[in-house]
Amino acid sequence: MKCHHCDNQATVHLTQILNGQMHKMDLCETCAQANGVTNPENLSIGNLMESTDTDSQLPSGSMVCESCGTTHQDFKKGGRLGCEACYHVFRPILDPLLEGMHAGIQHLGKIPSGSESRIKFEQSVDELKKQLISAIEKEDFELAADLRDQLKALEKEAQV
Repeated sequence: MKCHHCDNQATVHLTQILNGQMHKMDLCETCAQANGVTNPENLSIGNLMESTDTDSQLPSGSMVCESCGTTHQDFKKGGRLGCEACYHVFRPILDPLLEGMHAGIQHLGKIPSGSESRIKFEQSVDELKKQLISAIEKEDFELAADLRDQLKALEKEAQV
């Protein structure tokens, strides 16, 4: 794949979603460095905020976190929040940023393999399967149907 700026081989591949449209750009290492793409300092939420027009969308008055004292300017300058409460205070700023970067603002990831949550989940599924087999053997079909529905719900939850 060729670089968008020159004819060198592209080694840096960028994907950005803006207003539901996916934009891809392929750059060689030299062009990526020249545009600041490989510099982690340039890829911060603070820099993203400077490049978007969030100030005009803010509610009137200065935004300040009551828990830690982080101001809108602090967040904009450093791109970092001070505490958990900041996520609620700066939500009007964060939501549009996250929507532009991701498919949505709610995380719908999977349970990591090997994690304690995954192990408990798999144990729950195994236990329900054993109970289902037992219910079928005892010909308790109402319980079997209920267990089957619980298993389907868990499997659907695992796929989200």
